[in-house]
Amino acid sequence: MSLRIDHVVTAGIFSLDGEDFEVENNIWLLGDDREVIVFDAAHDHRPILEGIGGRKVKAIICTHGHNDHINAAVELATESDSPIWLHGDDGMLWDVVHPDRRIDDALVDGAQIDIAGSTVKVLHTPGHSPGGCCFHVPDLNTLFSGDTLFNGGPGATGRSFSSRQLLVDSIARQLLPLDDSTLVHTGHGDDTTIGAERGPIADEASSV
Repeated sequence: MSLRIDHVVTAGIFSLDGEDFEVENNIWLLGDDREVIVFDAAHDHRPILEGIGGRKVKAIICTHGHNDHINAAVELATESDSPIWLHGDDGMLWDVVHPDRRIDDALVDGAQIDIAGSTVKVLHTPGHSPGGCCFHVPDLNTLFSGDTLFNGGPGATGRSFSSRQLLVDSIARQLLPLDDSTLVHTGHGDDTTIGAERGPIADEASSV
């Protein structure tokens, strides 16, 4: 059965440093007709369950620990009988939202996740948050970037646990080696490609 990507959008509140923002989140489902990985579980688990469509959920993978990417993870895990994976460096962010539920496994840079006969590579890209990760799927020439890279440049920094320099360095080291044609599915907003974002990021990385 062929590997495919399904897309769900949910809306809700992103809260950090005492401020609240209304946001729309992209949730990406990677799999085939039998099994699927969910990238982020934002705001409302019910439309995500509809997108899953009864398939076995191998894992709910959190690109990072900000509340708008994890606030539906526990409900989704319960309803789909699936584990939750997050990089350990974002544990303090997870604990704010879900103090009574531990993650099931920690993401590690360079690890490979098998799904529907294909492989997903974990790329640790700290900067937006300490445990932020992206996920490269070579068979689809696709990257799931969370809030590390958007259409228009790097994700937001300047708040708790974030660093612009670290984020730009992470993108330059982990993402810019990918082919320019690599399609980037982001955590918010429109898709982009590595080539579309390469120039300004490479210039900024070389200047610091």
